[in-house]
Amino acid sequence: MTTEMGDLWVFGYGSLMWRPGFSFAAKAKAVLPGYVRRFCLDSITYRGTPDYPGLVLALDAQEDAHCKGLALRVEPGHEEATLAALRERELISSAYVERFLDVELASGEVVNAVVYVIDPHHVQYCHLELEEQARIIAHAVGGRGPNSEYLFNTAGHLDEIGLSDPDLS
Repeated sequence: MTTEMGDLWVFGYGSLMWRPGFSFAAKAKAVLPGYVRRFCLDSITYRGTPDYPGLVLALDAQEDAHCKGLALRVEPGHEEATLAALRERELISSAYVERFLDVELASGEVVNAVVYVIDPHHVQYCHLELEEQARIIAHAVGGRGPNSEYLFNTAGHLDEIGLSDPDLS
């Protein structure tokens, strides 16, 4: 769960980058091997409804792939509370699975981080072409607002930190 120094790291690839919801002591650009960032999760709460699901990002396993994002080191003393809050946020529908995986920081250091990846067997998992993703995202609205806002916030944040994602742009 933590590195040998006792630090708890969280890997963010979507909204965790621009709205982490927890105090962090450090952040660094990071790369997670073996996964790709993809709009592959039907959102029936946050960015859509059961009648008109939106799409949110997930980490989808893909051999020879990697995902660039941010690693956030949790403020010391807040590890348990942060994990509890993350589990409440990310595991709302059991579509994500919590893993502790190695990520490489921009410095070259490898840290073990909590990562939420998609369960490809979950009913909310989908694999759509970019055009279909765009159509859904353009119209869906959920409890946290328009699906397009989520896309623009994530793409904008990635651009801002120098980690542009062509599929999102």
